[in-house]
Amino acid sequence: MVGASAGRFISFEGIDGSGKSTQARRLAEALEPTALLTREPGGAPGAEEIRRLLVEGAPARWSPETEILLFTAARRDHLEKTIRPALDQGRVVITDRFADSTRVYQGAARAALRPLVDRLHDLMIGIEPDLTFLIDMDPEAALARGLARQSGEDRFETLGLAFQRDLRAGFLELAQSAPERIHVIDGTRDADSIAEDILNQYHAWCAA
Repeated sequence: MVGASAGRFISFEGIDGSGKSTQARRLAEALEPTALLTREPGGAPGAEEIRRLLVEGAPARWSPETEILLFTAARRDHLEKTIRPALDQGRVVITDRFADSTRVYQGAARAALRPLVDRLHDLMIGIEPDLTFLIDMDPEAALARGLARQSGEDRFETLGLAFQRDLRAGFLELAQSAPERIHVIDGTRDADSIAEDILNQYHAWCAA
């Protein structure tokens, strides 16, 4: 947690193609002008350079261990240059992915390296979002949507459907372990309904 005196820190998580980026943007638009929308990997100049190393190229470009180090380096830069300064100003920081993605992608679905992920997180990052929205949907539909974008940032999508199924299972397991923070959102509905649901849940959370 970032602390009661700081701004609010909100993250969006989900498998590739789940629509989380759209919903992160929609919430940020609804909360303007106090909200800052950012993303991972990326969100700061140095972190954006590392992003290209992670999301482009062949699936076997990096070992899971190397991926963890790269993601942690990018997240540290993101935290120092973007997240912390905005929170200190009392803003609402909304990030498209944060540490939960590394816990699932590299810590569970890609390799059984969760203890290493957690150790590096504790040493180098040390904070969790105040609230996380996990956009959940069918992996086959999400994968088709993700590949159809042809963004050039599809390194993880090319790992295939079985990998996406493992990711979904990992995210749902993580949500069960932290129900006070992670809210699971039905991502099979239209974007407007999902956005309305998220905004209502956000306001309810703020009022609690």
